[in-house]
Amino acid sequence: MTSVTRAEPLRLARASFEPPPVAEVFGVPLHPLTMAQTVDRVEQLVSSGGVHQHVVLNAAKVVQLADDAELRQIVRRCSLVNADGQAVVWAARLLGVGVPERVTGIDLMERLLERAAQRGWSVFFLGATEDVVRRVVAIETERYPGLVVAGCRNGFWSTDEEHQVVAEVAAARPTLLLVALPTPAKERFLARNLDALGAAFAMGVGGSFDVVAGVTRRAPGWMQRLGLEWCYRLLQEPRRMFRRYLVGNTRFVALTWSARLAR
Repeated sequence: MTSVTRAEPLRLARASFEPPPVAEVFGVPLHPLTMAQTVDRVEQLVSSGGVHQHVVLNAAKVVQLADDAELRQIVRRCSLVNADGQAVVWAARLLGVGVPERVTGIDLMERLLERAAQRGWSVFFLGATEDVVRRVVAIETERYPGLVVAGCRNGFWSTDEEHQVVAEVAAARPTLLLVALPTPAKERFLARNLDALGAAFAMGVGGSFDVVAGVTRRAPGWMQRLGLEWCYRLLQEPRRMFRRYLVGNTRFVALTWSARLAR
């Protein structure tokens, strides 16, 4: 896909550039923001210059953080950290952090694409299969008229090819970079290449491309509100998700109560 020059971001006065409140849960920072506040914060980051990495926390990632010091450090260096899973929202509240609502990766992605179309920001779609990523580009450009696509590429490359992928993204000069890789691959890829990639704001979106393309389905709204998305995914893919959810969720509860007692 043809690369384009990054659109000039909306410039905000430096005096109004205030960092959002930040708390700490499970040894990493968390920004207790609503969806609307998060989108506005991304616009501030884009306008401030530099490169910024975003990450979300869910129960599975909290469990991974307990065993992975490198991943913990990556999360600590991110410019913006949201509570994706409802379980993390509840746990944070139990630990004294007033998280107003969950900010899911896929919903934030859609809100940022809408904002990108309004502001003239260019977007690079990276990840999933070639068929899926191209379908996502077609769907999103129809959904958000005026959306500037800097480029797209599938998520399959060897270690030796990584520098070529980074160079391709950098040459496209996107404002937003969406990376549809699994955890912790997406966090590590962005952390080690953030400066070279050059995107003003980069976020991992996991399986969001597959959902947009219709390859997988999200849980019904009522299950999302009750924090039962994990159950829906477990029913869809019991073999692959058994350990992550049933074993992982048990450990997440244990980690939460341990943190609660430590307070």
